[in-house]
Amino acid sequence: MSLLSRFRTLSRIRAVPEPDLPEVAGSVAIILDGNGRWASRRGLPVAAGHRAGARNVRKAVEASIDLGIHDLSVFAFSTENWSRPQDEVDALMEIFAETIERELPDLAEQGVRVRFIGRRDRAPVELQRRMAAMEDRTALNTRINLWVAFDYGGRAELVEAARRIVESGVDPTEIDENVFAANLYAPELPDPDLLIRTSGEQRISNFLLWQLAYSELVFSDKLWPDFDARDLRSALADYASRRRRFGGR
Repeated sequence: MSLLSRFRTLSRIRAVPEPDLPEVAGSVAIILDGNGRWASRRGLPVAAGHRAGARNVRKAVEASIDLGIHDLSVFAFSTENWSRPQDEVDALMEIFAETIERELPDLAEQGVRVRFIGRRDRAPVELQRRMAAMEDRTALNTRINLWVAFDYGGRAELVEAARRIVESGVDPTEIDENVFAANLYAPELPDPDLLIRTSGEQRISNFLLWQLAYSELVFSDKLWPDFDARDLRSALADYASRRRRFGGR
């Protein structure tokens, strides 16, 4: 089924579909950047920026539902983020736990399925418990998939996939892209049609290295807490204006 067909199907089941988007990116990934700068410009502690950013995830998911997106992936915490000051890391762990407790339940009621990709063993035990509980609670939801990349690194994912393949004993001559993709953290995650990065930075920062091979990229100057539904719609319109070639002509 084409992206346009998926959009039309989703539009028929929504009460108020968004008009005038000729082709909707069915799978969208967002690098949530700029929380610290948002807080600094307001004379607030960094943790306040992260809390504002966490609240904005809920708004982004609701806007994605309205716009016909069926998979939204957000880069919440990278493997490299552990190197930040300990007080910031501690605040982030607390904010993640709060977000699962306060923000995600309402999204679950709206039919959002939540899944976490990346490592979990380094997270606080209580946070691990909440992550697993939220996945179990939303396992049967089908309105939109929210993929939260936590303690995630693209290189680490590729190394882990290679390790799994070796441990499984697959004959080297049988290894192809399908075998490799099946051993990623989340084989069910569709390759993003569109990657959005906020805050004006123009790099992918070790996010979904395998999956982004042919994704369209949009960079927004907005800091993540200020990125709203209009900005998301603008990024989708930019995507819809492009011709994807996948290496062809």
